[in-house]
Amino acid sequence: MIRRSWAQAASIEETLALWAASLREVKKRIRPLFGQERVARNAGLFLEGLLGDEQRKTGWMRAEAAGDPGPWRQQAILGRRDWDADALRDIVSDYVIEHLADDDAVLVIDETGFLKQGKASCGVARQYTGSAGKITNCQIGVFATYASRHGHAFIDRTLYLPKEWTDDPDRLEATYVPADTGFATKPKLATAMIARAIVAAVPFRWVAADTVYGVGDIEQQLRQAGKGYVLGVSSAHVFRSWGGVRPTGNACRQGTEPKDRGCMIGAISNWPISMPGSSTAQMTVCGHAVC
Repeated sequence: MIRRSWAQAASIEETLALWAASLREVKKRIRPLFGQERVARNAGLFLEGLLGDEQRKTGWMRAEAAGDPGPWRQQAILGRRDWDADALRDIVSDYVIEHLADDDAVLVIDETGFLKQGKASCGVARQYTGSAGKITNCQIGVFATYASRHGHAFIDRTLYLPKEWTDDPDRLEATYVPADTGFATKPKLATAMIARAIVAAVPFRWVAADTVYGVGDIEQQLRQAGKGYVLGVSSAHVFRSWGGVRPTGNACRQGTEPKDRGCMIGAISNWPISMPGSSTAQMTVCGHAVC
């Protein structure tokens, strides 16, 4: 991994050499995941394709970049080879932390949608995604990003499975999902990722997330772990941290709350921001609430 400060201080030739050395190191780290050399080589070509300039990373485009006559080798890496995706996740996480670790880092939790046309892709359903700004046919992934003064990168991910999937054993079997996989909300998936980060001794001081994750188990989990957090909540949410009942904020200029988001327009006061430890700060923000 190359920090931006390194690249700025180096010539183009030196920067390219650093990139090539870093890519070789990554390929070396992931090599044990693959039982055959040719599969490991194809995985390396797949990685190179993902780092290419093409805006759309389709199988055909990746194959062309790798010099293959068709997308079959690229597709085999994803769908027909037996390797441990969670082990790859851990390798990526370790690599990121080696280069970007900072005690004051922030773990950012958010989900994104992947638009789909059919019904066969694992977890696909009609559901809301910010990628389209509406309810549409898509998959939803929940992600954890590590952000520090050195840079930022993904360190964890989980595919969200709607109840219509977890309640259908045939669909789970067809997509190779373990039969005992139960339904888990997005906040539940997020708590699992945060727990993995804590167990792995990932250094971070804060967690940031939007309104999907702003109440319930995540707040309790972070309090118990002594981590600070900035979590979005709806404008109607009530906090009880002060010993009395106080709303999240009082708008000096009331506005209409959008139907699809828990936001308030105006000045928001008494917005609690948990600090590491037991203290709680209050922040006054004027403008539009970002949820």
